[in-house]
Amino acid sequence: MTGASLDKDPSEVAAMFDEVAPRYDLTNTVLSLGQDRGWRRAVAAALELVPGERVLDLAAGTATSSAALARTGADVVGCDFSLGMLRVGRAQQHEGVALVAGDALRLPFADASFDAVTISFGLRNTSDPDLALRELLRVTRPGGRLVVCEFSSPVWRPFRTVYLEYLMKALPAVARRVSSDPAAYVYLAESVRAWPAQAELAADLAVAGWSQVAWRDLTGGIVALHRAVRPA
Repeated sequence: MTGASLDKDPSEVAAMFDEVAPRYDLTNTVLSLGQDRGWRRAVAAALELVPGERVLDLAAGTATSSAALARTGADVVGCDFSLGMLRVGRAQQHEGVALVAGDALRLPFADASFDAVTISFGLRNTSDPDLALRELLRVTRPGGRLVVCEFSSPVWRPFRTVYLEYLMKALPAVARRVSSDPAAYVYLAESVRAWPAQAELAADLAVAGWSQVAWRDLTGGIVALHRAVRPA
């Protein structure tokens, strides 16, 4: 891919993730300077899962995020449209995680199937984020919880300037050393830069039908954790 916008061809995005799957987790840890582990813990804490609850981890990738949720004792279903990612995830045999191939815009689950749903760094990659949010609402039981973890906009202007410089210049350079598909991380940088800031995404959640929408910044706003509830 030579560029990125919010208009994405799902087959191209899936193929890109298939390509990066073998070294995806390592690359994420290197590029985030190890912050990805803390972000996963924050998602698990925000979901407030209890043993026996059923949770959907959408855009689960290699299921590293799903494994963090399974440690709470919840029953975790990881769903992704990249078969390459799912193959890597299945090979790792994450205990307590069932992996399913599926499209965020047409989830292969019945209405009100889950007590909680979450998507980390995947909403940005869908061709229709608003529809994905409505699909997540559909499969969540009334009163169930949503957590969206996504790249966002650093709140301190000097830090935002430094971050954007890293994103557009240093990140692709680092990716060339550690990733199986460095071009994918040029896409990553461009898609992050084009993504809505915190308040705009919160508004989108409300329009999609979610209630009690709130967010908090992680790592100075590089990432934002949005929380919401399906109305009873």
